[in-house]
Amino acid sequence: MATDGAPLKVIVAGAGVAGLEATLALSELAGQRVQVQLLAPEPEFVYRPLRVREPFDYGAAERYAVADVIDGTGARLLSESFSWVDPAKRLVHTENGLKLPYDALLLALGARARARFTHAYAIDDRHLDDILRGLLQDVEDGYVKRLAFVVPARMGWQLPIYEIALMTARRAGELGMPVQATILTPEPSPLALFGIGASEAVSKLLADAGIEAIVSAYVEVPGWDTVVVNPGDRRLSVDRVVALPELYGPAVRGLPAADHGFIPCDAHSKVRGMEAVYAAGDAVDFAVKHGSVSAQQADAAAEAIAALAGADLKPAPLDLVVYGMLLTGGAPKYLRAHVFGGHGFDSEVSDQPLWGPPRKIVARYLGPRLEQLRSR
Repeated sequence: MATDGAPLKVIVAGAGVAGLEATLALSELAGQRVQVQLLAPEPEFVYRPLRVREPFDYGAAERYAVADVIDGTGARLLSESFSWVDPAKRLVHTENGLKLPYDALLLALGARARARFTHAYAIDDRHLDDILRGLLQDVEDGYVKRLAFVVPARMGWQLPIYEIALMTARRAGELGMPVQATILTPEPSPLALFGIGASEAVSKLLADAGIEAIVSAYVEVPGWDTVVVNPGDRRLSVDRVVALPELYGPAVRGLPAADHGFIPCDAHSKVRGMEAVYAAGDAVDFAVKHGSVSAQQADAAAEAIAALAGADLKPAPLDLVVYGMLLTGGAPKYLRAHVFGGHGFDSEVSDQPLWGPPRKIVARYLGPRLEQLRSR
């Protein structure tokens, strides 16, 4: 708790969606009751969901200076990377050796992507333009006629593989070099998270684009031209394999870790067993990894921290809604699913926006801020 009228010292580690959303939320909810330091390893915030469009000549993903995003919040920006935390002494250690005291800590560290298959082109949005432009060139030159798009068994957000498959098939058709494309996924149906109606709509999109979907598939890629599908030990001969990476948590020194290094949190984004330590975003042990989910986790953490600082509010537990804007190369599909405790959901699918403005990332505080910056 804040004492003697002094502001609560808050460190937000990470300046992606979760970190920026939390910083903006704390400014709105707690004002001068908090003194926020934002650790930002990079000076820019990249609107990563739009990187998937870059190889298809839709323009570069948006970039914003982190300093501009948090301007007016009163937060102090530090060009530092988080290293580890000493919760007993309430100290954050940075990669450059700084020791920063805190009253409350919010970790927005992201996940670590690792290629699952040696003989596949791994989707990495830092190099996606080079990878997919080369693939499209090989399609145009007639070297690639059979493509496999693979979702590994453990992956938190499948939407990009569907977008890449749909846009690749569309571009191949425009080039007059149609391809035989197959999506292989462990999901029981395409984008099953969004419910039966959405999954049926996506299945129709795939069929109309000539893309086969093999579901409940657990895949191995023993060579550049072979995919093995289990159960059944079915073998597909292909010319290229494109695969999503597997995600791992940051395995933070000083904190408990769930499976694969993710951070275990409760319904208020508080790290289990820790005092005044919170986490949000892809580093958290929630199965779905997406910007809108990260923002909602950050909001829950910000409410809890604001209450610690003395703000007159009652923190609300997470009640997650997953928003998906599926890029197809034509008109997008809008998908929305309300997740109940990670087990059940209700969902909607539409050709028209289900939220406004119709952006990839839905965030209570970051969304309007980026709209302001876009309008400059």
